[in-house]
Amino acid sequence: MRVNLFTAATVVAASTHVSAAYFQQSCNSIASKLSVHNATISGATFVQAGTTLTFPDVDPSCKIPLLRGTEPQVVSADICRVKLTIATSTRSRTAMEVWLPSNWTGRFLATGGVGIGGCVQYNDMNYGASLGFATSGSDNGHTGQNGTLFLNNTDVVDDFAFRGLLTSAQVGKQITREFYGKAQTKSYYSGCSEGGREGWKMAQDFPDEFDGILVGAPAFAWTELMSWDGMFLPLIKNAGPNFPPQSLWPVVDAGILAQCDGLDGAMDGIIEEPSRCHFNPDALICAPGQTSACLTSQQADTVRAVFSPLFADGTFIYPALQFGPGLLGQIYQSFGATQFLLTDNWFRFAVFNDPAFNTTMLTQDEIIFAQMLNPGGINTFSGDISKFRKRGSKILHFHGQVDPLISSLNSNRYYDLVSETMKMRPAALDAFYRFFRISGMGHCAGGPGATWIGNGKENAASLDPDQNVLMAMVRWVEQGIPPDTILGTAYVNQTQGLGVDFQRAHCRYPFHNMFSGKGSVKDPANWNCVL
Repeated sequence: MRVNLFTAATVVAASTHVSAAYFQQSCNSIASKLSVHNATISGATFVQAGTTLTFPDVDPSCKIPLLRGTEPQVVSADICRVKLTIATSTRSRTAMEVWLPSNWTGRFLATGGVGIGGCVQYNDMNYGASLGFATSGSDNGHTGQNGTLFLNNTDVVDDFAFRGLLTSAQVGKQITREFYGKAQTKSYYSGCSEGGREGWKMAQDFPDEFDGILVGAPAFAWTELMSWDGMFLPLIKNAGPNFPPQSLWPVVDAGILAQCDGLDGAMDGIIEEPSRCHFNPDALICAPGQTSACLTSQQADTVRAVFSPLFADGTFIYPALQFGPGLLGQIYQSFGATQFLLTDNWFRFAVFNDPAFNTTMLTQDEIIFAQMLNPGGINTFSGDISKFRKRGSKILHFHGQVDPLISSLNSNRYYDLVSETMKMRPAALDAFYRFFRISGMGHCAGGPGATWIGNGKENAASLDPDQNVLMAMVRWVEQGIPPDTILGTAYVNQTQGLGVDFQRAHCRYPFHNMFSGKGSVKDPANWNCVL
């Protein structure tokens, strides 16, 4: 019942109701009425709910499955789709869209990018518009999943680092105001991965832009992350046969679970707090006479190296990959063949401005140089968010605990940095900043845990704010009710149509989940958040 009451109160009652004919007429005429500085407006088009949009002009690199944003998109609400390009300098621009729904709630939502930018996340725009948000998205200043335009052009780097999002959000609000005849009541942001970093950039450096910010798996400490991602290729290549073959990945997974799964009180295949796991791969070394289902000492050393932090000349650069089943294989599959695309492009075109620069083996001096250079101020790792707090804004941060691309331990590290910098204990930070660790979640979505938490339409089990991070943010900002836990859902075989397998209430940091020892591990009531 709570779901229906909340939805009715926040989506229907607050909506701007107009006839379909009037809405379509307003959309058809808005392009000629807009006056956006330095903008080229491609047009405004009415799109009826149920229409399948295709994106023939999108760069092919935006269509990889990881991005989940440019496949044909079935539009969930009647919208006015506005497309335009903004000149951000004499040698840079950002392309953007604004989706204006007929059932506008008075809210505005800006969406972030992924990877190395260059791709509008249409799935996130559709999700926002379906919930009555006037929604914006942009390509962050360049086209496609590549950084070639960073070469000798700091303006394009600035667009990617912060200005593309800032510009598209500000212009999106202007278009929202001109179309509906009044400004938004509340302004929100949602993004994961690189989009998570962008959200933190707004909170740290542009604290007046948003009332509520939802960030997942943030790629902050960006240049350090690029160095960490870049260490896996030479590690794997140098290991050669000493990297455990695919046939031994299940052995490593089983070893991790045997040593760490029970730390939360339940052997259920999900590690609730990987930071408490101190897996020792030496336990998997072959005993005398054992020839299968075990590791050589060299293979054990390789596993240890994969799960180690990155240092350069004794300087800490980036935290370790947290232990979890499946991660060893995912690291090999993601990084073992060629240098990671983001690392390769960032170092060649943004750091060293040299297309011929060899990134296959980054030296310690190169890693430290990149960290100090920090192009575009992209690192986004300031612990001082006092201006954001003073404004009264809220930020909800989550990170999957089996993320193979961005160490979830870095989110723990950032929360601790904020606490230390602002001299505020978690009980005080709770007033404006809450961080949730999602056990069993991969990169932004998926995984064996209860990972359907509503950060996107594709993994929204409910609109109940107790189960949906976006609606939890709205309730926190507008009703002053912060989320204590996020109830995630797991479906049978990760398929919604097969029904619910189990649910789990994910705890806010620094709390972690512990099984009570009574009843089913699949019942969230049998778990407790403890310190």
